[in-house]
Amino acid sequence: MKFSENWLRSFVNPPLSSTELAHALTMAGIEVESIEPVAATFDKVIVAEVLAVEKHPEADRLKVCKVKTGRAEEDVLQIVCGAPNVSIGVKVPCALIGATLPGFTIKKSKLRGIESAGMLCSAKELGISVAADGLLLLPDDAPVGMDFRGYYELDDHVFTLKLTPNRADCLGVLGVAREVAAITSAGFSSPERKPVAEEINDTLTVQVMASGACPLYCGRIMRNINLNVPSPLWLTQRLERSGLRSINPIVDITNYVLLETGQPMHAFDLAKIKGDIQVRYAGRDEKMQLLNGNQIDLDSGMLLITDEQEPLALAGIMGGLDSGVTQGTTDIFLESAFFSPDTISGRSFQLGFSSDSAYRFERGVDFAATRDVLEYATHLIQTICGGRAGPVTEIKHELPQRSPVHVRVERIKRVLGIDVGKQQVIDYFNRLRFEFLVNEDAFNVTPPSYRFDLAIEEDFIEELARIYGYDQIPVHFPYGGMAMLPASETKYSTIDIKQSLTARDYQEVINYAFVDADWELDLVNNCKPITLQNPIASQMSVMRSSLIGGLISNLQFNLNRRQARVRLFEIGCCFIRDDESDCKQVEKLAGLSYGDIAPEQWGITARGVDFYDVKADIEAFCQGKALYFRKFAHPALHPGKSAQILVDDQPIGWLGELHPRWQKKYGLQRNAILFEMESGSLISRSLPAVKEISKFPPVRRDIAIIVDNDVSVHSLLDAINTGKSVIVSDFSLFDIYRGKGMDDSKKSLAFRVLLQDTEKTLTDEEADSAVASIVEILKNKFSATLRN
Repeated sequence: MKFSENWLRSFVNPPLSSTELAHALTMAGIEVESIEPVAATFDKVIVAEVLAVEKHPEADRLKVCKVKTGRAEEDVLQIVCGAPNVSIGVKVPCALIGATLPGFTIKKSKLRGIESAGMLCSAKELGISVAADGLLLLPDDAPVGMDFRGYYELDDHVFTLKLTPNRADCLGVLGVAREVAAITSAGFSSPERKPVAEEINDTLTVQVMASGACPLYCGRIMRNINLNVPSPLWLTQRLERSGLRSINPIVDITNYVLLETGQPMHAFDLAKIKGDIQVRYAGRDEKMQLLNGNQIDLDSGMLLITDEQEPLALAGIMGGLDSGVTQGTTDIFLESAFFSPDTISGRSFQLGFSSDSAYRFERGVDFAATRDVLEYATHLIQTICGGRAGPVTEIKHELPQRSPVHVRVERIKRVLGIDVGKQQVIDYFNRLRFEFLVNEDAFNVTPPSYRFDLAIEEDFIEELARIYGYDQIPVHFPYGGMAMLPASETKYSTIDIKQSLTARDYQEVINYAFVDADWELDLVNNCKPITLQNPIASQMSVMRSSLIGGLISNLQFNLNRRQARVRLFEIGCCFIRDDESDCKQVEKLAGLSYGDIAPEQWGITARGVDFYDVKADIEAFCQGKALYFRKFAHPALHPGKSAQILVDDQPIGWLGELHPRWQKKYGLQRNAILFEMESGSLISRSLPAVKEISKFPPVRRDIAIIVDNDVSVHSLLDAINTGKSVIVSDFSLFDIYRGKGMDDSKKSLAFRVLLQDTEKTLTDEEADSAVASIVEILKNKFSATLRN
């Protein structure tokens, strides 16, 4: 919104410079985007009258003028002028000798042999306009000899506001003046609007058929309007400085009232109205041509002002071309109304253009001032154009309610962080012109009719903050007390797990929880995944129940970029269906290893990673947990190279090689080893037990046994660890043999047994006895035989 500073100061004139006033408005939330002078700097330019005009004897386009300056020392000057519109009797700005204009200085000179003692000026030469067709012609009542800057009020600035959508009350100069008065405590001179005397009895019947869209409609007939009079200079200046051009007095007045009050108005040519006025929604196949020349097809959601035969205006947006005021108009119907913001909102986007009226109505105008503004416009029309006014026709329905809001003093202090004080709050509410009642520790405040943005307690607290001054509220930097949090030795954090995996050459990835439905079917055999109602992409239509689909996709991405060795892990949430709720969220840890066991180098023979390499990684980052690996079938894994991971007989995950079917489908040249575990099962750990270190040498015994192929090493180790002697410090497998000399259903397992006592050196008899007890356990539980 643009307006003249002088116009604003005619209502409120605080003792602030233009820059200080702009800063005060901006700090109160009414951002001033720019301040521009209305004209360039110049001096010694006066109002002059052309007394005589003669043709220049040596130049066809030049004229020799006698100009009255109104100055005692030299009342009449001879000035050579080339403007096409110079004529006898016109009043124009005249730059005297020594005047400094934008870009040059006026000197006494000769033009084709004729002396010229000054210059008659155009608006462009004075820096008022960027273009001009001739001299700037002034009204006939312009006082000759007066300083032109003072007469034309050029010591003025144009303020451009960048308003937020909630501040519709500042879309008029009066609203901005009200705001300035509240911010600065300066006096506010509100114009008095008295009803205009009714001189005729003519009225039009108004039928409001859409009362919800138009709860208030006011209109009156005015006759004997004279459109041949020019609009006054003060009016055209204020319009031009607000970015509007002068058209005719009636249009200029309605535009002026809109800019001053924020209330859009419209004037219809009474001779073009056929019958009663109707406010209704558009019917089928209706069309109309607007004032901007656009021919539009109306739809049923568009509100119209019509007569009994055709539409006259698109309500709240723009008048129709056929019913507009033109130069021959003598009688008008003047309209002022309140249209519901919901009715107007969005229409500008639908039509492809906006208007000043629509911009205001869709944000909300002051419905309490609708009739007063009509009286004000009527007064201006009679003052400028004459005419006689009829009675006001007012149709009123249910207007927006302004319910009181409870504002607590303690809440103000808590929200703003400062103690404003009860008396200061009263002062601020008075400055804002709010109606309120004071209770012991609270206020009941009624929002004004022009403030549609005030509805809850926090809105009024924000108003107090604006008037107090955002820049006056002390800044308190954020403070956070730092303290060491207790770290339990029985818990691992997710960071510990990540660091452990990173130390074993894995790299972390983070994938979307939205995945391809084919992944769920192929890799998890999930026929009923949790589907998304509005997926961001067709290949991300379901919620993942496993992390391995994302890891395989990451592997493909790396292989496509010639990364031959890939080791990845991810910790993230998976989503599964649950009997008790539609969706259960579980955090899982998954990893993938592909390619060689180590980067290519001379010290290690190249070898592809296998099941046991990844098994060792799992045992390492599980940090001493008693893991048990059991044969297991999984839809994603090779049936003979997969295992379930258990802790205390509770399954916590699985490990295995990707099934050859999926290896082929996903274009993998080598085997990929995968694992997935519930991360919650890895968090707990047992405290280390202190044990005395023996000072005596250990005794080693090796035993080799023959067992059936289906006997697992883990079950053997569990049985031995359960029943072994206390002097057995370690029992571990170091060799497996199948082949020549061995039955096909059997296998040979060789174990290392370490025996040690903390109090003495063991004898052979003690060592042999402990080993014999181990062999006995193996024979009894697994039918094992010693290998010769």
